[in-house]
Amino acid sequence: MAPALDGRTQQLLRELAPQVLGAIARRFRHFAASEDAVQEALIAAATQWPRDGVPDHPRSWLIQVAARRLTDHVRAEAARRRREAIVVSLVPPEDQIALAPDEAGATERDDSLDLVFMCCHPVLSQASAIALTLRAVGGLTTREIASAFLVPEATMAQRISRAKKSIEESGVPFEAPGPRERGERLGTVMQVLYLIFSEGYTASAGPELQRTDLSGEAIRLARMLRDLVPDDAEVAGLLALMLLTDARRAARTGPSGELVPLDRQDRSRWDRDAIGEGVALVTAAISRGAIGAYQLQAAIAAVHDEAPSTEETDWAEILALYGLLARIDESPMVRLSQAIALAMVHGPAAGLARLDELAQDPRLAEHHRLDAARAHLLERAGDRDGARACYRRAAMRTASTSERDYLLTQAARLGAGA
Repeated sequence: MAPALDGRTQQLLRELAPQVLGAIARRFRHFAASEDAVQEALIAAATQWPRDGVPDHPRSWLIQVAARRLTDHVRAEAARRRREAIVVSLVPPEDQIALAPDEAGATERDDSLDLVFMCCHPVLSQASAIALTLRAVGGLTTREIASAFLVPEATMAQRISRAKKSIEESGVPFEAPGPRERGERLGTVMQVLYLIFSEGYTASAGPELQRTDLSGEAIRLARMLRDLVPDDAEVAGLLALMLLTDARRAARTGPSGELVPLDRQDRSRWDRDAIGEGVALVTAAISRGAIGAYQLQAAIAAVHDEAPSTEETDWAEILALYGLLARIDESPMVRLSQAIALAMVHGPAAGLARLDELAQDPRLAEHHRLDAARAHLLERAGDRDGARACYRRAAMRTASTSERDYLLTQAARLGAGA
């Protein structure tokens, strides 16, 4: 039996996978085949590296192996087609496997952001482009992507499959876009990066509350995106939002990895450098004029981060900012957060009434976050029994072990006779 990969090498492969896929897809311009070749290269690394050691240039190693696998596939496919068509003349090998023009030192180029733009293909709907990119760049499972979209897993699997087929049948090259195409795809790219960050900050499933590999990669790509379009205020707002949110990461878990909610976090553990950078970014972005959704969310995060405590937080300002945000983004999660802010300003009864309205939205009706919010507000209103029931229902509906444990602990705290 081959030795198993250690945790550090597994992390390295996760980090390199989207970079390698970007390089291969940019050269061969065929997403599905490139994805298969990269998967084969990762399997080869998982088999050989524990035995032979990690190579000096692991990214180049993976690119070379994936390129060889895809080249072999192209040769075999070309041979099959020649046999089937009974082609008399032989096609020179260099014509069979011609690569896209590439600059010197391409194996050291980071193609991750190019891959994001490539996945946001013009033949795809925004939802399909986002789903495909979350799989290719974020490495998210179909279940995780379905959770982010609030749709069944089977629906998301079909969406991803159709997206790949649509690209293949479109005849539109799968390649890094030029400046005009980048502008057309920018909104989708930003949404993808934020979803990757969100899944990393609060994992939708599994034993860990956070996946720092995803949130860290999203921040890295957001910095690359800002370097690419430094004058775009919404891109700056996106990076600010990530930094201001990620600044709380160290305080979100206790000694055993348990979830610590915002109102109980030790704010001395928040990353003040990240907060300072985020505040500066969003302040400069908002001053430019037109305000977008990411800037507003970053402004809300800044109000939280600059407050000494939950009690001293300017909830009226947060509620006003959510009012502006809801005009731009009518997503159920924005409206849920707005309901909580409403309760903090006008009392739990006002928030609960808003939650009753949100429960009519089928995307949110059975989501654990709606039950968790209701439990919190019922507890504030003095309804311990109702809060306990909602905490338990929320716990049964989440796929995150950390969130489930926290919610069950809250329910137990409100146990009968407590």
